[in-house]
Amino acid sequence: MWRRASFWVGNSNTADTVYTYLDYKPKDNEYLRDVKCCATYTEIKEWIKSEYGLKMSSLYVAQIKDKCGIEKRLNYNVGDNKSRVPKCPLEKEKAIMAAFKHFNMI
Repeated sequence: MWRRASFWVGNSNTADTVYTYLDYKPKDNEYLRDVKCCATYTEIKEWIKSEYGLKMSSLYVAQIKDKCGIEKRLNYNVGDNKSRVPKCPLEKEKAIMAAFKHFNMI
């Protein structure tokens, strides 16, 4: 897996700041062991589909994020609180928790 790093050369007080990009291949994932990551909903759902064979709703992922205290972005598509919101089943909750551990989110 190739990574791209961006480095800047120069002083922040000058207009002569130059950016350069460097492609490198990490030797191992040891340097990422203690880093908290943030996977997208799509990545989480695809991982659960491949590992557990379960179709996952973004609503369920958001509910478990709330339960774990993981920060979410602002949702502009909020309802009027007249409809019933389904709760995440225990089986899917365990799969989501496994995905969070896989992506180092918890």
